[in-house]
Amino acid sequence: MRIERVSVEPLDLPLREPFEISLGTQYHANNLLVTVETDGATGYGEGSPLTHVTGETQEAALATARTAADLIDGRNLADYRDLVSEVRATFPGMVSALFAVETAILDAYCRERGMPLSELFGGSPRPVTTDLTVPILPPDEARGRAEHAVAEGFDRLKVKTGTTVEDDVARVAAVHEGAPDVELTVDANQGWTPKETARFANELESQGIDLLLVEQPVPAEDVVGLARVREAVSVPVAADESVFAPEDAIRVVREDAADVINVKLGKSGLLAARDIAAIAEAANVELMVGCMLESAVGIHASAHVVSGVGSFSHVDLDGNLLLAEDVISSERGPTIDVFGPGHGIAPE
Repeated sequence: MRIERVSVEPLDLPLREPFEISLGTQYHANNLLVTVETDGATGYGEGSPLTHVTGETQEAALATARTAADLIDGRNLADYRDLVSEVRATFPGMVSALFAVETAILDAYCRERGMPLSELFGGSPRPVTTDLTVPILPPDEARGRAEHAVAEGFDRLKVKTGTTVEDDVARVAAVHEGAPDVELTVDANQGWTPKETARFANELESQGIDLLLVEQPVPAEDVVGLARVREAVSVPVAADESVFAPEDAIRVVREDAADVINVKLGKSGLLAARDIAAIAEAANVELMVGCMLESAVGIHASAHVVSGVGSFSHVDLDGNLLLAEDVISSERGPTIDVFGPGHGIAPE
């Protein structure tokens, strides 16, 4: 099970439509693909660096992954935990690059063993149901996106917010009008203050619009502000950008800052995601899984973790549905088929 070859290449994927959030607008997913080969198997891993979220450019992520490739070349996949720990200690903060390398290592290991990736996390592969994201759009366009999503079978939508409270309320109200029977979450991507979050939540409540949660309303470093939001609103509050690593999750729990923790593998990686999940479960905090603008490679790796851990209440794994063309042929819809060996995806 020794690693015989590691390759790293850019993976540039146009989006179906521009994807706007409070932190900026994306037109392409400028990702990276890492391939780990042994004598008997090939594993694939993907990272999706977003400068305004992960702090990385594609060029920096590629350079990190290529240096990490030299570090793991020739090593034994059976020592996957030590390999992952070593590359993460060597390149702190390069989360997208490390997610790609770690996924490729674990995928190759599982393919060598003929087992699905989910089994590393305690469960057999089971289908996972995701929501669909409505980006920052004018109300009429947001309403149309919601109607289209319902026609495709989605019963949970996430609406991007974090602009002005008035515009955000109008957008969410339009989505509710276009899809009155779906469950709604909102994601401000750090765009509000605690007071603005309370105004937003109160206005929607006055209109009779229920929310499952409001995600990361305040800046990532403002955990105290996140706790203030939780005290001020009746809607469950989720921490996303505030949690990259298990120690971040511990702080959020200690500060009583969130009802939900969003575990994005593009921030934490796979093995640390399991640790964050354990922290949340011990503290009676709900779990959410999110994604970046990843293809089926990254999305299915995350879906295997969801399937294996088994305690995620909120699933937001729609990144590949936002692409003009995925790395595999697949149907659109809310159901992610989880299968092995490994994460099951080999780019076409």
